[in-house]
Amino acid sequence: MAGKVSKIPMKQSDDPDGLIFGFLDESLEFESSKSSLESSISYSSGDIMGEEEEDENNVNNSEKNKLFWASQEELLQTTLCRTTSFESRVRKATKGALKELKSSGINCTCRKMVMDSCRKCMQKEITERLINAGFNCYICKSKWKSSTGIPSGENTYMEVVQNASSRNGEMKVIIELNFRGEFEMARANEDYNRLVKQLPEVYVGKVERLRNLIKILCCASKKCMKEQKMHMAPWRKHKYMQAKYLGSPEIKPKPIFPVNNLQRLPRPKASMLTFDLLDSLLPPPGLLCAAIKVI
Repeated sequence: MAGKVSKIPMKQSDDPDGLIFGFLDESLEFESSKSSLESSISYSSGDIMGEEEEDENNVNNSEKNKLFWASQEELLQTTLCRTTSFESRVRKATKGALKELKSSGINCTCRKMVMDSCRKCMQKEITERLINAGFNCYICKSKWKSSTGIPSGENTYMEVVQNASSRNGEMKVIIELNFRGEFEMARANEDYNRLVKQLPEVYVGKVERLRNLIKILCCASKKCMKEQKMHMAPWRKHKYMQAKYLGSPEIKPKPIFPVNNLQRLPRPKASMLTFDLLDSLLPPPGLLCAAIKVI
């Protein structure tokens, strides 16, 4: 009975090592499944950690963006609220001139249905009214050459100069009729558009105040283009906007007579071929002329 029992495993497997190989295969499968499970757990945990870090970065960026736009809006409001008595008087006179031109209409003498030409006519009309109100108003034209990343261009605007006194020096007030439109962009985000909407349509203020506004708006436009992942146009850059108003402009002389009253002299109807010189030399009737002998 014991001999029969000793012969049974040998008949089930001719290779005595088969059971050992079978055991090793099961151990390899277990180790491989265990390693794959651990690797999958490590990968999934790595993905979770990456997502958490990305979420934290997004939260930090959004907070930084909120702080940036809030600070820009505060700086803009502080700059716009400040004013002087001279700026207020020029602003009031400019507002009255625009209201009068809106009711009576602009007499466009350029005869061109172009926006820039009508802008020139409006500048002339406002300049005349400010001169009649007692202000030293000029039409300035700024020109600048192209430089690195900045194309050449020109711009016209109005400037009112306060007479220098012993207490205060000379003050220059710039008048820009389309100030808000200079900073509007088609694909801007909501933060930038909210900032631009707070700008006045017509700017009347000192040069120093305009310099601060240009700095604020150009910094905001750069941030906006970066958030939108778009290229910033060269005419939106700070250096270009400074050249439009803060350079050395050419000042046009004051108009002596109103532009509307200028009339051309009538052309002579007589030709030089038919002009009789003897008739022009004859004295008028009733006037005696003594003959003079020339030696």
